[in-house]
Amino acid sequence: MVGDIAGLIAAIAFVLLVGALAVPLVKLGRVFDEARTSLREATDHAVPILDEAAQTLVSTNTQMERIDAMTTSAAQVSENVSALSSLYAATLGRPLVKVAAFSYAARQAFGAATAAGRGAGKDS
Repeated sequence: MVGDIAGLIAAIAFVLLVGALAVPLVKLGRVFDEARTSLREATDHAVPILDEAAQTLVSTNTQMERIDAMTTSAAQVSENVSALSSLYAATLGRPLVKVAAFSYAARQAFGAATAAGRGAGKDS
């Protein structure tokens, strides 16, 4: 009989020990459930953000290609303007300089002749 009581006390102690250990395990299970829910929500929110980021990168790449085309066109226009400027300088620049030099020399000569004519008229 004493053995039966000791066995009963040991069984009750074991049940209490298992019950005491079960509470933290249940709480740990709830923590894992919350973690799984949070991870699912984060994944659900992250996927659209990643899709938008991919679309933004594609759009940016398209815009960069357009800018590259515009830069190339601007460089070609700059080269054409430079060539046109060189052609203008070679074609019209030299003759214009010669005409300007001739007109300056003619004005100087005419001015000197006029001044000499006025000076000669005052002496008479």
